[in-house]
Amino acid sequence: MNDIEVQKSGSAGEVFLAFLKLGLTSFGGPIAHLGYFHDEIVTRRRWIGESAYGDLVALCQFLPGPASSQVGFALGLWRAGPLGALAAWAGFTLPSAIFLVLFALGAGALDGPVAQGVLQGLKIVAVAVVAQAVWGMARSLTPDLQRAGIALVAIVVVIALAGSAGQVVAIVFGGLAGVVLCRGPAIPVTHVMRFPVSPLAGAICLLVFGVLLVGLPLLATVGGQEIVLFDAFYRAGALVFGGGHVVLPLLDAETVATGWVSKDSFLAGYGATQAMPGPLFTFAAYLGTVSNGIAGAVIALVAIFLPGLLLLVGTLPFWDGLRGKPMAQAAMRGANAAVVGILAAALYDPVWTNAILGPIDIALAVAGFVALVLWKVPPWIVVFALALGGGALGLMR
Repeated sequence: MNDIEVQKSGSAGEVFLAFLKLGLTSFGGPIAHLGYFHDEIVTRRRWIGESAYGDLVALCQFLPGPASSQVGFALGLWRAGPLGALAAWAGFTLPSAIFLVLFALGAGALDGPVAQGVLQGLKIVAVAVVAQAVWGMARSLTPDLQRAGIALVAIVVVIALAGSAGQVVAIVFGGLAGVVLCRGPAIPVTHVMRFPVSPLAGAICLLVFGVLLVGLPLLATVGGQEIVLFDAFYRAGALVFGGGHVVLPLLDAETVATGWVSKDSFLAGYGATQAMPGPLFTFAAYLGTVSNGIAGAVIALVAIFLPGLLLLVGTLPFWDGLRGKPMAQAAMRGANAAVVGILAAALYDPVWTNAILGPIDIALAVAGFVALVLWKVPPWIVVFALALGGGALGLMR
């Protein structure tokens, strides 16, 4: 018989302060965030048990969206209901989002060889970080020939079909191919969680997710700039499988390809995001600011997180039945393999093609990659080191 764990009540203020601390100190990306959450929420505060936390992480890794933010949102929901969920999201998200808005507002004022060198260094950081993500995800998500083949086909699809359409087709192909090629023994369900979400509320959230995904592109054809911006970031957030770095090619297709943001500004902002604690999705706040000011930052930030949170709440009442089905597990294996191919294609274009201008840039990118992968240097240290290196080179040129 499955164990059942029921949530204990707390206050939204308590949740906000706990996640504000995490939002200010959680460096290192989504996997590291889950470790910080475990230490703070499971070990120290004892809001949730080990088994329940493990099951929650499994759910959020199954769904598209920012996994660490979804886990935090669910922990807030578990502790203090809907207000607790919003408090957890705000506390974890706002610190890095505010800094990136300020960076976007000040980046245009940066001039001179040193400042331009620092921006070039931030673009090189993106090469090292995305290469690390491709390396790590390929090892864990394409461990056999079938999934490696799916990743290779995904690269071809993304190159052949430019923009977000290619990425959508690649993910759909990966899921379908996974059902055929990646079947295996079902992972048994050993623990049941009871969240304060009814099946009706879950179904409504899933319906809202689908209506927005289909309806926003239609509304954008007749709406103003705000609707177009919301649609672009909503679609990017709805299609992210496999972690925060995967949002890079999706956002490139929605912002750079449309002319809202230059490639140089895009990569400089992505590099700066690596130095931030909290979720990588706050990169959207930077892009929204560059394209449409403070209002754009708010729209982009809400839009990119909303689909993943709607899917999470919508799935919670049905998760225990869904996750035990072998076909669902196989589809996710294939979709995750396709994600590796999408990110690998993005490593070349736009990341490499716009950041690497000569041999010295290659050397800095390789040094950053080695520091991250082999020496396990924290990403924020690599960001500052390459930014300083870029500034020094700018002074010398």
